[in-house]
Amino acid sequence: MHHTRSAGRFEIFKALLPGSKRRLSAVLIACTVLAGCSGLENQLDDFFGNDPAAPPVADGDKDTGSFDDTTPVGTLYNKGLDHMKVGEYKKAAKQFDEVERLHPYSTWATRATLMVAYAHYQRNAYQDSINASDRFIQLHPGNKDVAYAYYLKGLSYYEQIGDTQRDQSNTQKALDALEEVSRRFPESQYARDADAKAVLARDHLAGKEMRIGRYYLKRHAYVAAINRFKKVVQDYQTTSHTPEALQRLTEAYFALGIRSEAQTAAAILGHNFPNSQWYKDAYALLRTGGLEPQVNQGSWLARTWRSATGSG
Repeated sequence: MHHTRSAGRFEIFKALLPGSKRRLSAVLIACTVLAGCSGLENQLDDFFGNDPAAPPVADGDKDTGSFDDTTPVGTLYNKGLDHMKVGEYKKAAKQFDEVERLHPYSTWATRATLMVAYAHYQRNAYQDSINASDRFIQLHPGNKDVAYAYYLKGLSYYEQIGDTQRDQSNTQKALDALEEVSRRFPESQYARDADAKAVLARDHLAGKEMRIGRYYLKRHAYVAAINRFKKVVQDYQTTSHTPEALQRLTEAYFALGIRSEAQTAAAILGHNFPNSQWYKDAYALLRTGGLEPQVNQGSWLARTWRSATGSG
């Protein structure tokens, strides 16, 4: 499954740069909204070439091509930026690794760790990006940019979400990481996007359960089907799959002759989604057995819904 990176790759880049320019930030935000900006590369060229917060580079140092422990940190760091702005992300990651290796106690080494993570993310080397993000989190848990490291880790898992026919372990990891951003840094600039992506991740996990549940239902393995639909209702009830899950529960319980649970599922479906086709189907099914939707207060479904709504 391919995702459009709604946050914008260059929007993310703002958090990594040594300082910022309001003019460029406005350009990046506009590009994010418009999902594209033909002049962005020129803006980045200007930004990298004139960033007042970048470490100084001595004349003749910038393009030496080989570096050792006597090379100024500014030379190393700016060379990495040069690679970044022309899309040479693998070279950029290697260059920022050199900053960490040769100047491990400098401020620029701290920033370079995040740049390594971002460079790997840009080249779709997601596990490498996750590893670098984790390293930053472990080494600098109190750093002002640690929220970004958590966010980038979540994005790296998020980009690996596949369709519901594939293993969803990365989807769960993405959800966990994105929820951690919202939980730890609710006031950060990343929380809103993390929340939005978490919604998609939950929907994806629910979709996986629904697909398996339908498989079992079609083969009359009703108990196995119920367990899948039950997970959707309990764990992912805010997703788009909930109405269908309640209808399928009605269908499975009705087939097993467990009338009260079938009635409860239909009643909750009707109360929350009265105009949906799923409720119409559940109601019609119950009527074939002379039943009406009715909540059994002792049902797990009733308890789940009371817990979710805070009633009772």
